[in-house]
Amino acid sequence: MTDTSVTLSDAAAKRIAAIVSAETGKRALRVAVEGGGCSGFSYKFDLADGPQDDDIVVEKGNATVLIDQLSLVYMAGSEIDFVDNLLGQSFQIKNPNAVASCGCGTSFSI
Repeated sequence: MTDTSVTLSDAAAKRIAAIVSAETGKRALRVAVEGGGCSGFSYKFDLADGPQDDDIVVEKGNATVLIDQLSLVYMAGSEIDFVDNLLGQSFQIKNPNAVASCGCGTSFSI
């Protein structure tokens, strides 16, 4: 059986909570997988006011992430992290299903 859970690192949860609290009317970060990108699929991040009927809700502390069922197929077992280093700040998804990714870190292939 495939692990369909998606987890948040402490750093990601803290950053998501800070971003959402600063945006009026927004309650969660939506993460989706779309076709395209230099490796075949890409991640899309957006703020949402609440879950849709088919969303999986991932919560940690004051952070809420929404993932639709189709995107979850590609993200099963992933960890969403937030990295702050010399190259900049970004959300990164550590996806065990990805066999290749690009240098920008937002595109992958399965």
